Amino acid sequence: MKMLTAALLTALSLPALANQPTLYGRYEHIRVPQIGQTLKAKMDTGAVTASLSAKDIERFSRDGDDWVRFRLATEDADDTLFEQPLARISTIKNRAEEQGAGTEPTYAERPVVDMDICVGDELRTVEVNLTDRRHFDYPLLIGASALRDLNAAVNPAARYTAEQPQC
Repeated sequence: MKMLTAALLTALSLPALANQPTLYGRYEHIRVPQIGQTLKAKMDTGAVTASLSAKDIERFSRDGDDWVRFRLATEDADDTLFEQPLARISTIKNRAEEQGAGTEPTYAERPVVDMDICVGDELRTVEVNLTDRRHFDYPLLIGASALRDLNAAVNPAARYTAEQPQC
């Protein structure tokens, strides 16, 4: 009877194990096919959206649709100009250290595009806002929304736990 009970409990727990999130480190290598780059990224549960370091960001219209063009703002970026359809404009609260003490919060508008990201062998399309992140250590930030899309959890004590992107 004990063996049957143990077998039944094991069988019932298998679906629960299948839904367990993939555990990533706080920092991972992520491939972004639209820009042909693999970047070091910070996995940040405190941010909502993903963010890519970009400069020379310009909105324009193509065939009646809103688009955005930009260059990468990374250490070894060349002068390539990228163009993506604009998904939306997000309003982001500026970081506390960017504001004076005791002042009302300030906000910045950022263009948001849909981009593919590849972590290990997982490929997902996520929303990515474009902003100059050159003053940060990581040119790509993966926020909570993208982490949910990846069914991911983050171990803040670990780094680069996923294989190099295989997508």
